Amino acid sequence: MRSWIFIAALIAASVQAADEKTALERGDYGPLDKAPTTALYDYPVKVSDHVYSAIGATQPPTYENAGHNNNLSFVIGAEAVLVVNGGSNNALARALHDEIKSRTNLPVKYVISENGQGHAVYGNHYWKSQGATLIGHVDAQHEIDEKGFGGLTRMREYAKEFAQDTELVNFDVTFDEQYALDLGGLAVIAKIYGSAHSPGDVSVLIPDDRVVLAGDMAFHVRMPPIFDNTDTALWIESFDLFADEVSDWTIVPGHGGPTDLATVTAGTKDYLVFLRDQVQQILDDGGSLDEAYQIDQTDYKHWHTYDELAARNAGRVFERMEFE
Repeated sequence: MRSWIFIAALIAASVQAADEKTALERGDYGPLDKAPTTALYDYPVKVSDHVYSAIGATQPPTYENAGHNNNLSFVIGAEAVLVVNGGSNNALARALHDEIKSRTNLPVKYVISENGQGHAVYGNHYWKSQGATLIGHVDAQHEIDEKGFGGLTRMREYAKEFAQDTELVNFDVTFDEQYALDLGGLAVIAKIYGSAHSPGDVSVLIPDDRVVLAGDMAFHVRMPPIFDNTDTALWIESFDLFADEVSDWTIVPGHGGPTDLATVTAGTKDYLVFLRDQVQQILDDGGSLDEAYQIDQTDYKHWHTYDELAARNAGRVFERMEFE
């Protein structure tokens, strides 16, 4: 009898230990690395005639993915190559460059960062050393000025040798609304639709291919992070402007593979509207921040980073909507 009790206790302890693991440890976000022979999390996929994207991990940054938890893309024209997102460190930028050189001999002349976050800008140090012109929104440059060194320190802690030669650099060119490039018979437009996920969020349009590298305007697969400075009401307005322009285009979000507008609408606008409606009901009833943390978001539990973000997102929406 005692042996059965002991076995049952072991099973219960094992189940409890499994429950205590994070989603990353449980493998809910897939492999820690899909391309172990390179710093990249995964190899680039061809999106269209001119566009490729190395789809990053839809999980937090780790040593195993070297911080490649966003999409690193490139566009090949007749005369030059554009990179979209410099990467989290020089090792990732160098690995992406190797992939580019396996497809074309053309120089990388330009790098556009989708915003001022670390995984969009820290690898710009490498691209600068290759002679590329670094381009970003004015608000993204402000993010680099305010938070760049702190984020660089944190990246060095998890990325270790991947980050050993990475330094902070500024954009060479900043813009307010949009910035156009000609890669040699191929027009590319970097454009901001308004306030979105973080300051300076831009999307990069390739009209000839009907492809948009949406950046953090649009999400699917993983839960959209809401920062303390994210205005979700304005994000919804910006998303509508974005959707009107690229309604039937191929969309490569900042995270997750190529998809369509319906998918990123469900993954972005619909979620923001849901969360705001829930918070508004709590406010109307005189409720508290604690109640916001308890909002039932289980319909989104299948999204990657749900464990890390769901409650925090609700709290941040509540705190901002209290003063709208």
